[in-house]
Amino acid sequence: MRLPVIKHIVDFVETNDEDWVVETIELLEHISEAKGIKDEELDVIGELLSNMYGALEVHKSIQEGTAKKEALNGFMERVMGSIS
Repeated sequence: MRLPVIKHIVDFVETNDEDWVVETIELLEHISEAKGIKDEELDVIGELLSNMYGALEVHKSIQEGTAKKEALNGFMERVMGSIS
C-alpha cells in the first residue's frame, strides 16, 4: 500500500463518488479470475485493490468526522502495526 496513491483515490472519491471506486474494485476482482492472467499481473491488480480498499476505509473515517490527515496516518499506522 502506498499512502500517496490512497490519498489520491480519497481525493477522487471526495470529488466524484465512492461508487466509482466500488465498481472499479468489482471489475478488477473479476479480471483477476480470468484464465491466463500472469502472476505479475495479479500482483499489480492486488496492489491496486489494496490501495482502493484502503482509500474507502480512510474515506469512511473522514465521513465519521476524522480529519483527512489524521485518517490517512491512522490507517497507515494500523497497516504497519499488522505487518510487524
